[in-house]
Amino acid sequence: MKVLITGIAGFLGSTLANNMVQAGHEVRGIDDLSTGNAQRLDPKVLFTRGDIMDRPKLWTLLQDVDCVFHLAARVAVQESILYPREYNLANVGGTVSLMEAMRDVGVERVVFTSSGAVYGAQEDQPLVEDMTPAPDSPYAVSKLSAEYYINTIGHLWGIETVSLRIFNAYGPGQNLPASHPPVIPNFLHQAVQAGTLVIHNSGYQTRDYVFVDDVVRAITSAGTAPGVDGKLINVGSGTETSVKELANLVQKVTGSEPEVIFNPKSKGGISQMRADITRAKNLLGYTPKTSLEEGLRLTLERDERF
Repeated sequence: MKVLITGIAGFLGSTLANNMVQAGHEVRGIDDLSTGNAQRLDPKVLFTRGDIMDRPKLWTLLQDVDCVFHLAARVAVQESILYPREYNLANVGGTVSLMEAMRDVGVERVVFTSSGAVYGAQEDQPLVEDMTPAPDSPYAVSKLSAEYYINTIGHLWGIETVSLRIFNAYGPGQNLPASHPPVIPNFLHQAVQAGTLVIHNSGYQTRDYVFVDDVVRAITSAGTAPGVDGKLINVGSGTETSVKELANLVQKVTGSEPEVIFNPKSKGGISQMRADITRAKNLLGYTPKTSLEEGLRLTLERDERF
C-alpha cells in the first residue's frame, strides 16, 4: 500500500511507520515535531515536517494514497486541562482539516487513533464500545469529538472510517516529559536510576496496559480489514493491572529495589479500566501477544534510555 501517517515522528507513529516500511509498504508521513523525533524513522520513510492544518501540503502528500493513519494529536491529559482551546484546535480542528483534504484528493479510508479515555468512569467492566462515553478531560472530549467528526464526515463524503480506542500503550521510545510523565517509562527510569516510585492515591486503581507492537498490529490490520467502515474498536490487552502490581513488576524486571512512596492525598484518576477486545478479535483478527511482564522486559532491552 501507499499510506500517509500523521504524527509519524511520535511514539506510536514512528513504530507504525518503521513496521510498515519493513513490510514493503510505501510510507509517507507528516509531523510538526512539537513532541516527535524524526530520527526514530527508517530512512525509507518519506518524511515531511508540517502541520495538518496546512491543506495545500496535505493535498501533495495524499496523492495516490490508499489509506491514511491519523495519529497526530496532543495527548497530555493534565496539559489539556490547562489548555483546552489548544487541544480542541489540534485534535478536532486538525482532524477536520485532514478529512477535508482527503475529500479533495479522493482518498478512500482513514484509520483514526482515538483513546480509551473517552469512556471515563464507568460502573461496569470491561469497557465495551456500545457504552455511553463519559469523558472527564478536555483531551478525552477532543478525541470523542474527532470520532464523531470522522464518522459523520466519512458517511457524508463516502470515506471509509475506522476509530480505534487505544488504551494505555507503552513500549520503547515512549515520551518521558518532565511534567506528568506516563507511568511505565517513569517507573522504569526511576527503577534503573535507583530513584523513587511514587504511587498516587491507594495504588489499587487499574489500567489496561498494551504493548506498542500489539497496538501497531491492530492499526495496520484496520487499514485493510473488510467490514469495519464506521466502526469503533477497542485496542487493549483485555487485562487490568493495578499501579501497585505494576510497581512490583517493574522491580522484578529491573532487578532493583527502588523506594516506593504512596501519596494518598493525590488523585489517582479513574478507579478501573479494562478493555473488552471482542470486537477487535472479530473484525481485525487481533489478539495481543505480549504480556505486561514481557513488554516491560522488551522496553528495557530496546530503549537506550534505560
